[in-house]
Amino acid sequence: VYLVESGGGLVQFGGSLRLSCAASGFTVSDSALTWARQVPGKGLEWVSSKDSDGRTYYTDSVKGRFTISTDNAKNTIYLQMTSLRPEDTAKYYCTISKRGNWHIATREADYGPRGQGTQVTVSS
Repeated sequence: VYLVESGGGLVQFGGSLRLSCAASGFTVSDSALTWARQVPGKGLEWVSSKDSDGRTYYTDSVKGRFTISTDNAKNTIYLQMTSLRPEDTAKYYCTISKRGNWHIATREADYGPRGQGTQVTVSS
């Protein structure tokens, strides 16, 4: 399994970014997928997941602002982020559960392979 995140950057308050996660070694359409984020000195915080049936889940602080999706032809996972706030500043990772591709990983203990992350910085 290999995951490569991209698309982060510096954006002003209220701006938008789209993060991408190119996956290999598994099929995104058959797997539950997760985006998580981390700020220095803290653990990984669950942000959003998409199960293999296409259902999506979001932590309360991003509901209505972030959208998780996939492009099955490209085997890529996306996180569209709008109305960004300074508290969204973090390094963002995509991951899958180490408990199996059916499992929706929302806890750090269940996170399996992930990429190097992509930094998102929101200025006020």
